[in-house]
Amino acid sequence: MTRPLVGLFATCLVDLMRPSVGFAAAKLIEESGCEVFVPEQTCCGQPAWNSGADAHAADLARQTIAAFEEYDYVVVPSGSCAGMIKRHYPEALTNDADWLQRASALASKTHELTQFLVKVRGIKSVAERCAMKACYHDSCSSLREMGVKREPRQLLESVEGLALTELAEPEQCCGFGGLFAVKYPEISERMADDKLADAEKTGADTIVSGDLGCLLHLIGRAERRGKALTGRHIAEVLAGMSDTPPLGGKP
Repeated sequence: MTRPLVGLFATCLVDLMRPSVGFAAAKLIEESGCEVFVPEQTCCGQPAWNSGADAHAADLARQTIAAFEEYDYVVVPSGSCAGMIKRHYPEALTNDADWLQRASALASKTHELTQFLVKVRGIKSVAERCAMKACYHDSCSSLREMGVKREPRQLLESVEGLALTELAEPEQCCGFGGLFAVKYPEISERMADDKLADAEKTGADTIVSGDLGCLLHLIGRAERRGKALTGRHIAEVLAGMSDTPPLGGKP
């Protein structure tokens, strides 16, 4: 039987800040029975789209579409970038009939990582161990644009030794929001502080999330405030990369 071909959209942050997430994502996708390819890629275009640079966002969308449309699936270890491809590429290219059709075709086969593993490949559990107390942070894009909620929790609950606790307000934004953190830093910091306080109340020592941007924002804020909370991308946990140093942990 032919193995499905998956194009891994690694994301800029993973490439520049945490390559281990990309390797972990590739490992998980391969173990689900797929072949993984990482074509030459650029930014998904979300910063341009969010700042109103629509023409630039459309150009980046065209580059991504051309690079990934040959694969059976596009998988992204980020609800944010996945949401851009799936929800906003058709909007960015709405006035270009040819590219709109290609954007819609790509959107239909684009998935956030845990969503792909659970809903497309039927993965119910992973055979990994990681001794830690963790809470899971849902990114806004994963929740609202990709509809991802239960999938990461289902997979994390199968990790031996991992004690997973729920935040009191799991659907509250962490305050990152890409350009939001730049435009409104004081509000962003307050939102991060609220999220960190929520995490501390659970007794967790680690915040796990499917979006690296959220993690960098939260753990960076934790370090500046002298808190010992660490962060891990869910792909690293599920792929058994617990020996990879976590984000933060040096107050």
